[in-house]
Amino acid sequence: MERRLDQDLNRIRQSLLRMAGTVEEMVARATQALLDRNAELQREVVRQDREVDQMEIDIDEACHSVLSRKQPAAGDLRFLVAVMKINSDLERIGDSAVNIAHSVEPLLAQAPLPTRVDLPLLSQRVQEMVRDSLNAFVRRDARLASAVLASDDEVDGLYRQIFRELLTAMIEDPTTVTRALHLLLIARNFERIADHATNVAEDVIYFVEGKDVRHPSAETR
Repeated sequence: MERRLDQDLNRIRQSLLRMAGTVEEMVARATQALLDRNAELQREVVRQDREVDQMEIDIDEACHSVLSRKQPAAGDLRFLVAVMKINSDLERIGDSAVNIAHSVEPLLAQAPLPTRVDLPLLSQRVQEMVRDSLNAFVRRDARLASAVLASDDEVDGLYRQIFRELLTAMIEDPTTVTRALHLLLIARNFERIADHATNVAEDVIYFVEGKDVRHPSAETR
């Protein structure tokens, strides 16, 4: 029975990693579609959304099946709880990548804004957070997961900087408003992806150490 449970858990782990790889690819493609004004990449991100949605359903069903049939305890139970929560966050990262792709579409035929908005750096930092949070899960590395939590402050700072720069551009030149609003939506979705990567990192810490770090105590704050 125990060996069969291990096999089931390993299949779930592999399914989650396949989903993670697809989601990471979506974020990278959405970024490249923006930078290269690439319509095919933009459409590919949108197409991948249905695939990710099905993966989420399949992984949830696999977890529920193990929970109902095997009644796992201790570490195995924490693993399944973490997988179901990570599964949900990965699906939402995919949704944010699709939102970015949709915002890229009206920009494809327009000239770039005459402002130095560093969306590539924001995207790079966000993709690093996603990658590190997933590596922390694979390695059961709570220290790496904690580093992801610390990275969220930098992403928030970059988002605020981009917001200010785009707001200034709109005030100074009303002809930039439409393009700037689409870029603001893109930046906001990158910031949301970082939040989901933070959630994954918190779930890894719970899985590895059994500690819930989602809401720091008043003393810690």
